[in-house]
Amino acid sequence: MLYSILRSPVAAPEQLHIPDGFLSAPVAILAWIVTIAFIVVAVRRASREFDERLVPLMGVLAAFIFAAQAFNFPVAGGTSGHFLGGALAAILLGPWPALLVMAAVIGLQGLIFQDGGLLAMGANIFVMGIVTVWTGYFVYQGLQRFNRYAAGFVAGWLSVVLAAVVTAFMLALSGTSSLGVVLTAMAGVHMLIGVGEGLITAGALALVKAALPGMFGEQVTGRKSDATTVLAGGVVLALVVGIVAVFFASPSPDGLERVAEDKGFIEAAQAAPFEIIPDYVFPGVSNEALAGVIAVVLGTLLLFAVGYGIARTLRRRNQRLVEAPVTLE
Repeated sequence: MLYSILRSPVAAPEQLHIPDGFLSAPVAILAWIVTIAFIVVAVRRASREFDERLVPLMGVLAAFIFAAQAFNFPVAGGTSGHFLGGALAAILLGPWPALLVMAAVIGLQGLIFQDGGLLAMGANIFVMGIVTVWTGYFVYQGLQRFNRYAAGFVAGWLSVVLAAVVTAFMLALSGTSSLGVVLTAMAGVHMLIGVGEGLITAGALALVKAALPGMFGEQVTGRKSDATTVLAGGVVLALVVGIVAVFFASPSPDGLERVAEDKGFIEAAQAAPFEIIPDYVFPGVSNEALAGVIAVVLGTLLLFAVGYGIARTLRRRNQRLVEAPVTLE
């Protein structure tokens, strides 16, 4: 992802991060309305049903998803892809907390790193957050009785493919490209990218099960994993993934960027009206690799803090709901 952007003077889209200019104003505004409605419901439902075990995990997952998204893996035809994480978050957290984590990741990517447009942010959260979370959740729930890891793979794969299909319809409704052209292109390339998503999702489930078997309802004997260990280990893993991504990410264009280049609408992408840490390169640092490392490390730590803060806020809201007096009429 990082080097794909560095080589282009245009604010390029990243897999499914839609830039401003690709969507018409009515489509972008409608996406914002639907997304805000989902977020409001998610806050209420997550507060009411909050599980204490999610406090450290929400912060770690937010950090890991952000860091993992920085790593582009190669797929066929000179194209690359990166992890989205919605299915994994839904499997581990449940759909409502997962939606909030994904909204935080995608929102801060757009605001701090200029990854995805501001007007298009509602669409980005809808596609990469809401669509991937609910697809991954329902698929996993339906298949986990057969095999947990196979279910995780299918959930991850299908979440990416369906998100790509929804993006294609948004582009077609906006008049950016015809549906017949963009739907085939987006679905085709993301069927390949989804394989990587599925493998990472299944692997992450195996890692979490080894570290926190209680998350899957299994009895834990002979050891104890406390919150501090989970936090420290998870954050270190996320930082390692992010730093490795800076040096080994594929330079090939990914997902939406490849389709936009091939189908001739890449020039519609508009640059952000402001810059903070643009394109995952920390400003003022002449060495590009070092600038990338600083940006990814700061982003990973920031997303951990935001994810952990969301979890603590949900826990406080849950406690107030539980302690609220019941009045009988």
